[in-house]
Amino acid sequence: MANTKYVFVTGGVSSSLGKGIIAASLAKLLQARGYRVTIQKLDPYINVDPGTLNPYEHGECYVTDDGAETDLDLGHYERFLNTPTSQANNVTTGRIYQSVIEKERRGEFLGKTVQVVPHITNEIKERIQILGKSGEYDIVITEIGGTVGDIESLPYIEAVRQLKWELGDTNALVIHLTLIPYLSAAGELKTKPTQHSVKTLMESGIKADILVCRTEHELSDDLRRKLALFCNVKKEAVIESIDASTIYDVPNLMLEEGLDTVVLRQLVLRDDDVPNLDSWNNFLDRHKNPKCQVTIGLIGKYVELQDSYKSILEAFIHAGAENEVKVNVVSIHSEYIDKATIDKKIAHLDGVLVAPGFGERGIEGKIKAVQFARENKVPFFGICLGMQMAVIEYSRNVLGLKEACSAEVDKNTPYPVIDIMEEQKNITDMGGTMRLGAWDCELTEDSKVFEAYNKTLIAERHRHRYEYNNTYKEQLEDAGLKTTGVNPKTGLVEIVEIPDHPWFVGVQYHPEYKSTVAKPHPLFIAFIQAAVAYSKNKKSVKVSQKK
Repeated sequence: MANTKYVFVTGGVSSSLGKGIIAASLAKLLQARGYRVTIQKLDPYINVDPGTLNPYEHGECYVTDDGAETDLDLGHYERFLNTPTSQANNVTTGRIYQSVIEKERRGEFLGKTVQVVPHITNEIKERIQILGKSGEYDIVITEIGGTVGDIESLPYIEAVRQLKWELGDTNALVIHLTLIPYLSAAGELKTKPTQHSVKTLMESGIKADILVCRTEHELSDDLRRKLALFCNVKKEAVIESIDASTIYDVPNLMLEEGLDTVVLRQLVLRDDDVPNLDSWNNFLDRHKNPKCQVTIGLIGKYVELQDSYKSILEAFIHAGAENEVKVNVVSIHSEYIDKATIDKKIAHLDGVLVAPGFGERGIEGKIKAVQFARENKVPFFGICLGMQMAVIEYSRNVLGLKEACSAEVDKNTPYPVIDIMEEQKNITDMGGTMRLGAWDCELTEDSKVFEAYNKTLIAERHRHRYEYNNTYKEQLEDAGLKTTGVNPKTGLVEIVEIPDHPWFVGVQYHPEYKSTVAKPHPLFIAFIQAAVAYSKNKKSVKVSQKK
């Protein structure tokens, strides 16, 4: 294709309607027709990136191969498309203003008064088109964060208006995602909020080309005609997005509604190919028809908000489908794990995953969970901070270093088995100063991780500042906590295992970020396999005891 086409996804009436899932589902359908597609997210908050945000504020921070700390929607993009994203796929208002102010300081505006229009909007337009101008994509889908009418979203909406005018109607279109609420007292769906939302969009100079209507009930033909008439769109461009049992149903639902066909026709692209969703539907079939089930405890400190561990939860779905297993995840707050409650909270589980995190809150509960899994031979998976807790627990309870800790938690610990990197010690800024992005790791062949990956060199994504302290490596290995993965350039420890445990693996990186529908992560697959074996063994022991 000579020219890249652009699709903009805006939202109205309410937040959390699922713009990211709609964007990813449309991208999947277009990809399944043979088009080269990518998705980007424009976030209206003034933070430079989500890296300094508490997970309760905005869900998890998703990290790309090139080390960008991004919005969690990029995780959906990668999981659906099985293609990596980058720094260019996520832009925030903070980054936009930072760039414009830096240009002004360098004198690039030749003494002009710097204004929202044209300087901020030009910067936004430039960021939107970076991926399109790379020559790698036929279609770029851009999701605009927030809700139409929000003050902070106005520069993005204005930039979209300008781009749509500059590119022309056949090169750019706007999909507006909105809500059709059901009033139980009246017993009917109401279109007025959508009409007002579309009107607000039009007041900014943008006409919605396609309406995607989130609803709990099916839209009748009469209601679709009404929406088309009052919102100035074609009837076939009124798309129903009904509640689904899983987000992975949405591409098929959008296919039935013809969303991809409407988009391709407006962009004057061929639409004669039928999307090839065979692999996708095979995954769905395995996901919905498991042969057994296991219960995994997710030990974390942000468990009240499920989006805090979104990639981990999705990785369990992928690995569960691969193994034809239903994975029931029980969220357990580490702050409330103690000697009195540990048996009640963890003893019934088929596997324990200690999740990533920062700070000292809930640390001791995580350590107790690790100890229980180690001593009772329960399959254990530690990710980032979870791996560090495994090192601390082993140092205290096996090696005998009772005051062992992480320097992040206790700066005065006599045994800092987890310590800050030397080059990090003088850094005062919080954002973007950790070990970020993809780093190489060499695996030991005689190990659980090598069995899972079936290769010796891997590259996984990181997001942390503190590291395994190599000063204690020899002592820990002699005591039985083996190092089975090391960064070849730095010598930093990436993976630890206990060989005489059925499955005890801690990794310094975040494997969940690279798990997709098409390629479930091998460590999650292996962990679920171990949990299934443990569950079957428990059941057989109970049966023999009854006899």
